[in-house]
Amino acid sequence: MALQPEQKQLGYEQTLMHGRYTKELGQFAKSEAARLRVEREQKSKEDEFREYRDDTYCQKCKTKLVWIRDWTFSKIGEDWIFLFLLGMLMALLSFGLDYTIAKFQTAHIWVYRELAGHPFLQYLAWCFYPIIFVVFSAGFAHLVAPQAVGSGIPEMKTILRGVVLKEYLNFKTLIAKVVGLATSVGSGLPLGKEGPFVHIASIVSTLLSKFIVTFKGIYENESRNIEMLAAACAVGVSCNFAAPIGGVLFSIEVTSTYFAVRNYWRGFFGAVCGAFVFRLLAVWNQEEETITALFKTNFRVDFPFDPQELIAFSFIGVVCGFGGALFVYLHRKIVDFNRKHKQFTRFLQKNRFIYPTLVALFITSITFPLGLGQFMAAELTQKDQIDELFSNTTWVVREKVDIIPDPATYWENPNVFVTLVSFIVMQFWMVALAITLPVPAGVFMPVFIIGAAFGRLVGESMSAWFPDGISNGHLLNKIVPGGYAVVGAAALSGSVTHTISTSVIVFELTGQITHILPVMIAVLIANAISQLLQPSIYDSIIQIKRLPYLPDISSSGPRIHNTYVEDIMVRGVKFISWLSCYQDLRDLLDTSNLNSFPLVDAPESMILLGSVQRAELEYLLDKKLGRLARIQYTENKRKQAAADSGRLPSQTITPPSRFTIVSYHSNEGNEPNLIIPISENPNGSISSRKSSVADLDDMTPEEQAEWEAAVLKEQIDFSDSQIDPAPFQLVERTSLHKVHSLFSLLGLNHAYVTTLGRLVGVVALKEIRRAVEHTNFYKNQRPPVVRTPSTPSISPEPTNRNGSRPQFNLLVDEAT
Repeated sequence: MALQPEQKQLGYEQTLMHGRYTKELGQFAKSEAARLRVEREQKSKEDEFREYRDDTYCQKCKTKLVWIRDWTFSKIGEDWIFLFLLGMLMALLSFGLDYTIAKFQTAHIWVYRELAGHPFLQYLAWCFYPIIFVVFSAGFAHLVAPQAVGSGIPEMKTILRGVVLKEYLNFKTLIAKVVGLATSVGSGLPLGKEGPFVHIASIVSTLLSKFIVTFKGIYENESRNIEMLAAACAVGVSCNFAAPIGGVLFSIEVTSTYFAVRNYWRGFFGAVCGAFVFRLLAVWNQEEETITALFKTNFRVDFPFDPQELIAFSFIGVVCGFGGALFVYLHRKIVDFNRKHKQFTRFLQKNRFIYPTLVALFITSITFPLGLGQFMAAELTQKDQIDELFSNTTWVVREKVDIIPDPATYWENPNVFVTLVSFIVMQFWMVALAITLPVPAGVFMPVFIIGAAFGRLVGESMSAWFPDGISNGHLLNKIVPGGYAVVGAAALSGSVTHTISTSVIVFELTGQITHILPVMIAVLIANAISQLLQPSIYDSIIQIKRLPYLPDISSSGPRIHNTYVEDIMVRGVKFISWLSCYQDLRDLLDTSNLNSFPLVDAPESMILLGSVQRAELEYLLDKKLGRLARIQYTENKRKQAAADSGRLPSQTITPPSRFTIVSYHSNEGNEPNLIIPISENPNGSISSRKSSVADLDDMTPEEQAEWEAAVLKEQIDFSDSQIDPAPFQLVERTSLHKVHSLFSLLGLNHAYVTTLGRLVGVVALKEIRRAVEHTNFYKNQRPPVVRTPSTPSISPEPTNRNGSRPQFNLLVDEAT
């Protein structure tokens, strides 16, 4: 690039490095984008209806259908159709799972009742039926896809933050999740399907965008893919409860730290489609006469509660706040107990079916209806339990508040209070134990039922204390215990998950908002208490599984603002220079396992020019020192020798009439094709000549070493490399609070620290997480500086030449 005369007069020096680099990178990006766009359009047109390519009539039909598709997508929009299909598919899956689970649970109770009069056989049937289902679920998930184990919401929270978990959203995981979920929840153990169904919806969304040509653009665009995953989480929740509004809000609260408002309509549209089809299937199956709430209630509308009852509702919120924190603490202690005993852990890992068998046997033995189960309404399924806990009756005084069927007798052995207390206490620790099983299972619905039971207990107690109702002037209205159950269910589930949207979910579940004020008061109080004491159950599982997720800052005190990047950054940064030779590049790759490296102008100035992925550097080195480079060097040497002697090379092969193109694939990237001649055998079959690519590379070890030594001294040519010219940068005095906000908002994994353009360090996700954990222990003071090692503790992203993010294979069974 020549300098203009006015530039020379001003004293400019020719800097080919900066000018040539930025110009060629821009031209390369434009040409590469145009080429990929043309190839993508051609491929999409060729893939559809390929089997009818030679048929003229079918070709016309194909053209017409493609035109109709393009016109439809241009008028309606790709996202609308995608979300509609996603909602329909998830509604079908949810209905099928509910139907299957209900049949499994009904069969369990039917077998028990058919053996009436034979207590020992009843015990065997009651215990071994769930054991078989749980063991099958654990074994199937382990063999098909271990990623299917657990809830799914903690992992989705990590994925939506920008980290790709290996094989977590593939078809095998979907099969393992669906089959394992049906058998684990169908066993009758206190497990739920809400969390796993969020995972299932995310997998279906990924498969739709990945394997259907029409939606390929969603999968290939990482930003749009993340947006669709966020919408899929909302669809998954709404298809469980037929609660589109609560589903969208719940998915935002449990999966997002920052939420883009532009995704709001996607979540609502998909959630409404899923909820509508889900309830429509219930009408089609003759379960309902019309589209109605899942657990419809008949509470009084004119006078649902007395203002004095708000004290009791607040008490429910306080107890549920402490109860939710205690539940999270108990679950983590059970997991820690299993991990601390190393021999016990190794034994469970070698014998994976023993732990599920023992837990299932222990829980079913306690819930056996002829034993302790008679005090816990053990013969009721989860749906029956919610229906009766929400019922508009008063079990204590045996009087109906409204026209409702007779109250159930399962809760009155020996009396309502003993049964409810036994149910709450036993279910509390049994649920905490059951969700440690290595099976696909959730926690929301079991906790929801425990909260409803506690609310019912308070409501029945109020009815016993005030059998005629609470006097309010001249009005005297009886207490509705079902309303207390609704408040307790929302409060405890919101306390465990740290969400407010559970209040909206119960309104959509029951079809009434008469208790909107008590529910909101109880949920807010419960959340305030639980958030002070423990993290949410999903954040706790993230910590247990050690997923790469950034923790929240517990306080915004001075200690967060007085900690700077210079206190936590890694100073000894591994880098590559524009002036480096191939020997420096080889040494860098051999001594470091980072996924990307900063590119500086020179080791002396350290001006940051950009970042280069490891795959690109390996490609450059392989291109210069790989097998094809040696072959090319050998061929050029032969041609030069032949030209000097005035004759053709002795090993030159006369090209026959046919050729085969052999592609040589290196570890990274694509290499030029080699044309290898082929010949025909007498019987007409084609065979390759004995001369192969290996025959062309006949350098002796001494010649190869001499050639490599000469090549390694050459300066690196970055002209054919994909370089990120604008990696994220921070300054040394950036506060920890601002860094935490930037990493959370943008989904960063690392950032370079610069001073006046000079590279002075790098800060990664683990450094920030460690600093946040340190500062959370100090109040109103600057925490001690924890110097980081000379190499980053987390490899920056990404690794692949196509620009995709790194994949983590972090699988930790909740039990072990």
